[in-house]
Order: sequence, then structure tokens, then C-alpha cells
Amino acid sequence: MATAGLSRGEAALYREQGFLVLPGFVSASECLRLRERAMQLAEQLTAQDAGPVVFRADGENPHASADYFLSSGGAIRCFYEQDAFDAQGHLRQEPSLSLNKLGHAMHDLDPVFDAFSRTERLRAVAASIGLDQALLLQSMYIFKQPRIGGEVICHTDHTYLWTEPRSVIGFWFAIDDATTENGCMWALPGGHRLPVKSRSRLNEQRTAAVTDVYDASPYPTEGLVALEAPRGSLVLLDGALPHLSGPNRSDKPRHAYTVHAIDARARYLEDNWLQRPGLPPRGF
Repeated sequence: MATAGLSRGEAALYREQGFLVLPGFVSASECLRLRERAMQLAEQLTAQDAGPVVFRADGENPHASADYFLSSGGAIRCFYEQDAFDAQGHLRQEPSLSLNKLGHAMHDLDPVFDAFSRTERLRAVAASIGLDQALLLQSMYIFKQPRIGGEVICHTDHTYLWTEPRSVIGFWFAIDDATTENGCMWALPGGHRLPVKSRSRLNEQRTAAVTDVYDASPYPTEGLVALEAPRGSLVLLDGALPHLSGPNRSDKPRHAYTVHAIDARARYLEDNWLQRPGLPPRGF
């Protein structure tokens, strides 16, 4: 028997809103197993760090010129929160509790993440929304640490994972409860119909990610809705949907895992910042 994807009503709601929250998509035990593996990787990788690379998504992007970041499309790398460091540049707490995220190929390089990312049910959901020839391009485990979890400004995923025609879809999993208190996502219903305002790409020397701006005006903020999601929820995000998340100043973590998939029939541009030499993307 074929695994069921979305219902007709769910698929229609996704097309209308540009997002869909599916509570209880994965079990709490699956979430906790992925969380445990992420913490193991965090401890292993931070112990090997030659020097921490800070990742910021608040409009500043010092990481964009770091080879450690630019070559992470085919690796598992760790990136730190800015507020994890004191005024002297020293970590305030142990390294594994200071990370912004892991990225960007856990789904291909780690068996626990691979098993979580590739299921018949996910394949069926992707097909329900037109992604029947999906390629898994990028994965991120996002820590959103208590008290130091950074802001993510309003953006679209297509800006960073550009295909022609546009095809990227985000599959975002709540590993912890995501609430307005600990920095859940916010999205603009129907905002995926707006023109995408910018594109991130490699410069001509391929030494930094730069942004081409087509429209300097900000995305609308009026009408944003909170995508609160209990542990185990799957949130689907159209690649052109404006979305953001605030900082986490609470004492509760907001771990999440996200996989971005593109259509195998679309053209993935050679100057996109994320490249995967020697690691061609595979499907669900």
C-alpha cells in the first residue's frame, strides 16, 4: 500500500498560505534521538575546532567570506552564536552549548540524520505539493540556544538556494516545542506570491557570498502569524515565503531540524553559495 501524503485540503491550504503546520508528524522519541545525535556531533566537532566561526542571520553576515562556511555544502560543520562570547572573545559556556547550528550535509553524511530525513511519508508529502522528483540539497540542525539564540530576519529560502524555475521547499521539524516565548518562526500568509527581493550568490572569485538586491524595500511585516509548533511538528515552507524568527531570550531551548529540497528538473545555478562538489544530492 502506498504511503499517504497530504490530504487534498492540506495541499490546498499549503498552496494558499505558502506554509503548512503538521503537528505530530514524527514521534517525540524520534525527535529526542535526533537531538541526542546532534549534541554528540556538536561535542565532537567543537573539540576539533581550529577557530570558531560565528553565524548571523540578523542582516550581518561575517561568515559569508569564510571558506569554512562556503565549503560546508558537502560537510558537517558547526557555527557559533555571536552572543556566546563575552567582550574579550571568550565563550561564556561550553562550546557545544554555544552553537547556532550544524550544517549543511548531515542528511547525507550521518546515518541518524539520513534515516530521519528520508522516509516514504516525507516522499509522499513532497509529491503532494508537486515535488515528485525531489533532491535533498541542504540540512541544518538549529539550536536556538536559551538566552543567546539569535534573530533570523525576514527572508526567503529561494534567495539562498536559487533554481530556475523556483522550486526549493523547506521541511522544518520542531525538535523542541517552538513558541513565541523561545523564538518560533513567523510567516506572511500568501507572501509566496510576492516577488523575491534578493539573491545570494558567490562573487566572481568564489571567495565570498554576496547579495544581489532587486528591491531594497523590506518584506511586509503586517499580517505575520506565529508558527507555533509542538515537538514532532513538520512545517512546510514554500521557497518564496517571507519568514523570520526572533531571538530566544527565554531559558528554554528551541532545537529544530530543517531540510531543503529542490526539483531535479530545475536548474541549480553554479554560482549559488552552497555547492556540493563530489556529493551529488539524492532524493527522499
